[in-house]
Amino acid sequence: MSRTRPPAARTSARPSLPYRLRRALLACCAGLALVLGALAASPVPAQAAGSRPCDIYAAAGTPCVAAHSTVRALYSGYGGSLYQVTRASDGATRDIGVLTTGGYADAAAQDAFCAATSCAITKIYDQSPRHNDLTVEGAGTQGLADHGAPASALPVTVGGHRAYGVLVTPGTGYRHTDAAGVAVNGQAESMYMVASGTHVNGGCCFDYGNAEHTVDDTGNGHMDAVYIGDRCHDAPCTGSGPWVAADLENGLYQGSGNNPANLGNSSPFVTALLKNDGQTTFALKGGNSQSGALSTWWHGALPSGGYTPMQQEGSIVLGTGGDNSNRAVGSFFEGVMTSGFATDAADNAVQADIVAAGYTGDPAGNQGTTITGPGSKCVDVAGDDVGVDHAAVQLWDCQSYAVDQHWVHNPDNSLETLGRCLDIAGNGTADGTKVQLWDCNGVGGQVWVQQSDGSLLNPQSGRCLDSPSGATANGTRLQIWDCNGANAQKFHLN
Repeated sequence: MSRTRPPAARTSARPSLPYRLRRALLACCAGLALVLGALAASPVPAQAAGSRPCDIYAAAGTPCVAAHSTVRALYSGYGGSLYQVTRASDGATRDIGVLTTGGYADAAAQDAFCAATSCAITKIYDQSPRHNDLTVEGAGTQGLADHGAPASALPVTVGGHRAYGVLVTPGTGYRHTDAAGVAVNGQAESMYMVASGTHVNGGCCFDYGNAEHTVDDTGNGHMDAVYIGDRCHDAPCTGSGPWVAADLENGLYQGSGNNPANLGNSSPFVTALLKNDGQTTFALKGGNSQSGALSTWWHGALPSGGYTPMQQEGSIVLGTGGDNSNRAVGSFFEGVMTSGFATDAADNAVQADIVAAGYTGDPAGNQGTTITGPGSKCVDVAGDDVGVDHAAVQLWDCQSYAVDQHWVHNPDNSLETLGRCLDIAGNGTADGTKVQLWDCNGVGGQVWVQQSDGSLLNPQSGRCLDSPSGATANGTRLQIWDCNGANAQKFHLN
């Protein structure tokens, strides 16, 4: 979707790798029937051959044409790379693969490569034979060029293994133009993503799916992407969301018009699913990715007004609208797109596999602690969870959902949020030097030691984190100043 962007959730003025599909050959033996009978009577194990989402869809006649995840393999036979990270300190890159074929991400490889600096996710590999890899999206008619997500900002546990999701904040987005095998001109397709129901806003548009050839709005029916967020396009909507909807361009549709029957999905992890026959009919489903089945929110007519038939253009987008409308927030863990309108039985089996994967953790990226300062305001990053280099660090009303108000106190006494560290501009030492976010690099200007009087001391400069003149207004830019015990220098790690 595109057009006018709504305010962000915080109402302020703040600023190809080869694919390998290995299928084990089962030797025939006299007891084969007994073995198969025993397997049929037992629960399907999480690592069972053929049980991954793309195995399931292929067996149902709707094979994956795109499969993206930073946390696990989406084919039981996939043993390649999941994503690529780029290191801030020297621009070097590293592909992050799976621990075992068909298994989970090798997060330790990322941790080692990105130690003492920060990394961004700059490519998400397509596990399907189509090689539709996602790279950071360029400028569009509704947004400047995007940046990659901080690689360490969204730690979760999947299948008992540490992994990292894709934390989408305003200005984050990925794209593959003219993807091979993806539906065009009214062809049928299906897609799902595992996202979060707790890290959302009303900005346009946290999408995964089919988008335009150009980064532009080319008209109704030229997109076909699954969305989750709390934007209500056709009122009335039930509750406050977030809702799973279809971004069909110039409309986030919960049905062919408004659909009060869509009750929303607010669980920490959400399976959001869209199917479209490209001619007359689409379906929307949502469910808790940690337990239970999918709910069908709509299975009926496509909207009128240019959507019958659809006119998809066959690119893939993640985190933004088709024209790079990039004011949304969201958390992405895995998603696939298929050729054809998938069966309900396949959807149900995919949901069962997602639940079996065992997602746990905070899918909003709110690891760490808040830091309260003067006026009981929180230490916050300007720009509503953007978190780029040079982003100002300031005071703001404390908000439990704000990722950029949660700081990790690292063993080297740095304070980190959104994959970057609290830093003194220019590694300065003079009174009044402003603080900012910068790539974690171990310099003296990123060391903060809590003192007994409640101040945060930077040993290199001998000065303390300070609010100028003790100001408490939202947006007050923080600095360093001679340590003096004043309330302007009381900052408490909660």
